[in-house]
Amino acid sequence: MRAPFLTVLAGAFIITAAATKICDDVEYVGFERDGIKHYLGIKYAQDTSGANRFKPPRPFLPEAGSKIDARKPGPACPQPLGQLSPPLAVGNITEVSEDCLNLNIAKPRAIGANEKLPVMVWIHGGSFWYGSNMEPTTAPDGLIRQSIANGLPVIHVRLNYRLGFFGFAQSTTLNKEGSLNAGLRDQRLGIEWVRDNIARFGGDPNRITILGQSSGGLAVGMQVLAYGGTKPLPFQRGVAQSQALEPGITKNFSIDAMNVLAKSVGCIATDVHSPETITCLREKDTATLLKASIDTYASDIAHNIGDIWLPAVDGDFLPAAPSHLLAEGKFGNATFMTGWTQDDLNFYTNTSIATEKDTYNFIRAYLPGLTEDSLYDLLNLYSVEEFTAPPNSTLKPEFYRSARIFRDVIMVCPSLLYGNAVAKTHISPVYHYDFNQTIVDTILGSITNVSGLGVGHTSEFAYVFDSFHAYSTPENEVYPSREDVLLTVRASRSWSSFAATGRPTLEEHATVKGWREAYDGANGPFIMAVGGPSEQLSRAGGEPEQKLVERCGFLNDPVIIEALGY
Repeated sequence: MRAPFLTVLAGAFIITAAATKICDDVEYVGFERDGIKHYLGIKYAQDTSGANRFKPPRPFLPEAGSKIDARKPGPACPQPLGQLSPPLAVGNITEVSEDCLNLNIAKPRAIGANEKLPVMVWIHGGSFWYGSNMEPTTAPDGLIRQSIANGLPVIHVRLNYRLGFFGFAQSTTLNKEGSLNAGLRDQRLGIEWVRDNIARFGGDPNRITILGQSSGGLAVGMQVLAYGGTKPLPFQRGVAQSQALEPGITKNFSIDAMNVLAKSVGCIATDVHSPETITCLREKDTATLLKASIDTYASDIAHNIGDIWLPAVDGDFLPAAPSHLLAEGKFGNATFMTGWTQDDLNFYTNTSIATEKDTYNFIRAYLPGLTEDSLYDLLNLYSVEEFTAPPNSTLKPEFYRSARIFRDVIMVCPSLLYGNAVAKTHISPVYHYDFNQTIVDTILGSITNVSGLGVGHTSEFAYVFDSFHAYSTPENEVYPSREDVLLTVRASRSWSSFAATGRPTLEEHATVKGWREAYDGANGPFIMAVGGPSEQLSRAGGEPEQKLVERCGFLNDPVIIEALGY
């Protein structure tokens, strides 16, 4: 690898209402690596500790004439230290701080003086609990190189935002002071910083695409819904990968966790909602609260098969339940792409499931709000005869039945609900996909000693980011096949082409071919199978056994959504 050398960048000074633009005599010193220029740890907001804890972020404006060293990462937001959850994430978190609201920018070395490139802003996933803008599996270098080879180069930005208790604390006191959804407000300010400053890096502020996966995909969904569409979006396109909505947002998971945590650190005299509780929590040091947060997350008292710290309906950033905003057309106008992986939640499904009763217990525990009649109606839509275990797998058909129901409830049907609302309300192009190729299954098998977990959560990363090398370890070398390499070209260039043009398929470029708008025709929604044995467009999912029109018709009924809680 070539040694990095320094670059210096300056930009224009224009004050806006949001006060996020930087003086033109502020210099950012970055480095170049293999033809990609990097600027790391750029602060976009001020420290959020102490009296600023939970509050909306305040823009960080460096002093005029500053020379900012952007050659090393900024700290991650508070979360458990150590390696994350390989292979879903392979980063190693070594430093956390509440002064963590920073972003990284990566761009091609060669940009013409008057050239303005499309911008991709990545919002990392991790259950709103872990992750950072330095995750190796989503490093932008490979994606940028593929975009250059495609003739449509892009600039890439990665954001940190507050996580867990620090980003999604809930109480009526916080709601009254406008401090709910702090993590989402961080993301919004970061996107606005990009809009207002990316031109100095060669980016086009009128071609910004926000992207995220898992809770990052949920974040993309929430950013489009922000303020009920009453404020202009600071971006033009959105890509929500393996989530756009989540059951439980209107339930009590987060407030229950808040109650347990506040009690554990001695901050509840009478009521979790009291102003005294919030004052007490703001007086605690970061380490004490982080330990309590980790202990709470691991406890059964405030646990949920899905995520615990979730966005909240606050009458402001999220003015109503997400499903209500979608039904009423109260959201911003953005060209939208959303999808899932074929076996998205197999890794999160109990591998001991073997009987019909096991499936009932698993789904019952995840969906306590469903009536018994509705639960049985749901289970009856998925016959176990449709599911078989692959060769050499010890998993049972009932496991795959449970995993498919779990996937459709969280990943698939909410994405179709969202896409249909966007297409119907704004007549905006919408694209759906089902990613169906992986290297993650082999790695998971070696870690868990369970084979047959399939095309799991994050499987698209290696291809979209051209990041196969990130998965290799001395104990487990990863060697992409010819089919993997070819899919990397198609998938990565489809994602960057969407950012550049609003379309993932460009006939004159090496993208996925035949990927049409999901609701452009009477027989939709159309879903593109990306990778796998049959890369093709089909109605609602391709394989006959998926039956998504029927199944999502049930799960997307307003009565069922109300029970699911979003």
